[in-house]
Amino acid sequence: MDTIIEAAREMQLSADAHSLLAPHQTPRTAVQGLLDAGLAEDALGLLARLLPRRYAVAWVCQCARGEPLDEADRAGVALAESWVREPDDGRRRDALAYARAQRFKTVGAWVAAAAGWSGGDLAPPGSNTPAPPAESMTARAAVAAITYLAARVGDQFAQRRAEFARSALGLLGAPNGVEGGTK
Repeated sequence: MDTIIEAAREMQLSADAHSLLAPHQTPRTAVQGLLDAGLAEDALGLLARLLPRRYAVAWVCQCARGEPLDEADRAGVALAESWVREPDDGRRRDALAYARAQRFKTVGAWVAAAAGWSGGDLAPPGSNTPAPPAESMTARAAVAAITYLAARVGDQFAQRRAEFARSALGLLGAPNGVEGGTK
């Protein structure tokens, strides 16, 4: 599998973004190139998908912690942070239950969903049919959370979205060093 190109397909990046991506690019170079081209939405999607899931959730938590949050949003972020510190199935399920209870309508709900969709089984307890999340669900929830955060200052939406993406570039590894991953 070609990680950069496959991740771009999974996240349904724009045709403009696909035209800038190449199989030989490092994850960091690919995301930076999209940001440099003014394609912050595509950069966010690719970044979130290329990061290991735990890193993606930690990044979104960090972004949210830098913003003024109400009590409900702080609760969702706290559940996601708990999963980042100890990524066990109970914490993952707690985060997902919170996101569902909030009906995926808030920053905190989407941050919690990113943790909740990080793996495991999405089937209700006691179900005999396993329901693993799609590989890209954590990334999609992370992008939703970042989009909600960026939209809090409407006249700076594009700038904030790009800044949030830039804040995670280091998690993808140095240009000639260790790279991020999709697991």
